[in-house]
Amino acid sequence: MNVLLSFAAALLSLRLAGLLARVRRLAWAGGLLAFAAAAAAMAWGAAHGWDARTFRVYYLAGALLSAPLLGVGSLQLWGRRWAGPLGLVYTGLAVGVAVAMPVHGTFATTHVPHAQDHVDALPRVLAIAGSSLGALAVLVVAAATVRRRPLGNTLVVGAVLAAAAASALTQTAVAAAALCFALAALLLYAAVRCR
Repeated sequence: MNVLLSFAAALLSLRLAGLLARVRRLAWAGGLLAFAAAAAAMAWGAAHGWDARTFRVYYLAGALLSAPLLGVGSLQLWGRRWAGPLGLVYTGLAVGVAVAMPVHGTFATTHVPHAQDHVDALPRVLAIAGSSLGALAVLVVAAATVRRRPLGNTLVVGAVLAAAAASALTQTAVAAAALCFALAALLLYAAVRCR
């Protein structure tokens, strides 16, 4: 069940990322592409067992990129032109960290590995800071523009909450985490469509 739900979440997120890219919401599309990659890594890990490569993809997409890209997308929607270049710099940094970070320990199960067991402090601090700032950006923009877009902002905040729930659930309930990734993708897509 974990494999099927994770794979379905990956496909849905990928499809919605393409639709968002079509309407030029590129940072949000990138966030959904990160959801898709994280869910696909969860599906692979649940089906074949985790290894360093699968964990690296999962960590880059789920921990380092998804929430920051949603924050960048919100800031761009709010008209902050500096958010795009900042998002590109952060994405480059995140990819560099994910490629260079040593992944240690053994991967013996099909359960999602704990980051603290396999990754040093710097990538974990970067993931916490990036995710926190990305979520904060979404919430600030939603609060500042709630009168203009009450339904859309509610959907965006719901997407961020669903993504946060997915991150929390990956350690205990992979199927529920996959459903939360899918829900986050649907809510974000609906927010763009209700404009």
